[in-house]
Amino acid sequence: MEDIQEQLAALRKRIAGIDRKYAAPPEGRTAAAARPVSSAARFIQDLMSGEVVHTAHGEHFETEKLWERHRRHGSVDISDLAELPDDLLDPLSAGAIPRAHPRKWAFLDTETTGLAGGTGTYAFLIGVGSIDASGFRLRQFFMRDYGEEASLLSRLTEYLKPFDVLITYNGKAYDQPLLETRFRMVRARHPFDRMEHLDLLFGARRLWKLRLESCRLVDLENRILGVERQGDLPGEMIPYIYFEFLRTQQAFRLVPIFHHNALDILSLACLTAIVPFHFRSPEGGMAGSALRHGADLIGLARWLLQAERPEEALRLFRRAVEMGLPDPLLFRTLWDTAATEKRLGHEDAALAVITELAGSPNPYRARALEELAKHYEHRERNYAMALEMTRGALAIADSPEIRRREERLRARIAKPGSRSLAL
Repeated sequence: MEDIQEQLAALRKRIAGIDRKYAAPPEGRTAAAARPVSSAARFIQDLMSGEVVHTAHGEHFETEKLWERHRRHGSVDISDLAELPDDLLDPLSAGAIPRAHPRKWAFLDTETTGLAGGTGTYAFLIGVGSIDASGFRLRQFFMRDYGEEASLLSRLTEYLKPFDVLITYNGKAYDQPLLETRFRMVRARHPFDRMEHLDLLFGARRLWKLRLESCRLVDLENRILGVERQGDLPGEMIPYIYFEFLRTQQAFRLVPIFHHNALDILSLACLTAIVPFHFRSPEGGMAGSALRHGADLIGLARWLLQAERPEEALRLFRRAVEMGLPDPLLFRTLWDTAATEKRLGHEDAALAVITELAGSPNPYRARALEELAKHYEHRERNYAMALEMTRGALAIADSPEIRRREERLRARIAKPGSRSLAL
């Protein structure tokens, strides 16, 4: 918080200096003749530390910021980022990134002229964060007008050369396709084919969608990292602010956009120090960041099932139930637990959970009664008990399949010598 206040104070000083510098025209000249309004775009470097970069394709503006190693962002120490293991991204990437040193990761986010995508949408600000010996470094590439796009993109390609992994948040669906389109529009080759891309959104949703109403980056920043933004610019306002800048050429309006982009990328990096650990070590996670909510464990357990790791999934299901779950999630988890026990050949354990579900009103009761009917019919050959379970299921959910089972069981019971009495 202190850092933000210091930045704001410094910014106010710079703006005041610029105002004094350009408030009055030189003696003998009118205000209109002193400086065309359009030239104000050149003074963004007076507001922010940075430089106008010249390339073979023109020029654009770049700025850089460093969060030193001793700093923190919410619950994460910046110094911890450089110590992340190089195999951290392997499980979450499904083996696509078996090993990559954190200094080879590039954290990317864009600010654009709209959310629809397509050839009419520009990425006017591109931020790339990286981990190095000094801490966490952010380079931002900004086009002051549409004509600077080719210059900006050529520098982005050059800047990404040392990195092997691209990490984004919803970047597979939005940022990367948008940038690929922009590269095509300027007839240049994009740099993403050679980079593995990890979209952290998928892992974050897997972990937290059952507990949190929203998995937007800014919401995870608050709920998971413990960071609350002060005076942040809403994302939906960013295109309008940029259009206003293009119209008025008042560069000071852009400062909140740079700040918004910087926080997004810093939070993305810090969440990368949390999310992949749970997939790498589902029952432990990062030291001091073990999942403390049953709903989060359920999301991870379901991922483990998809990854063909049922034993680990079962342990998480059990832990989640012990930690406590809201009823709708509890009943679904009990059903998944029974299915996993059965998959692993634990018939008695599966039967115990199914019996528990069949004994109380819940959305899975009819299905549990059907499973009990199958058990009594096929394993114990107790047709009377199977018929009782079937009729119980029929009373809850009438269906042709259950009625056929009822008719078949009644016919079996009617045969001489059948086990017609319930145990």
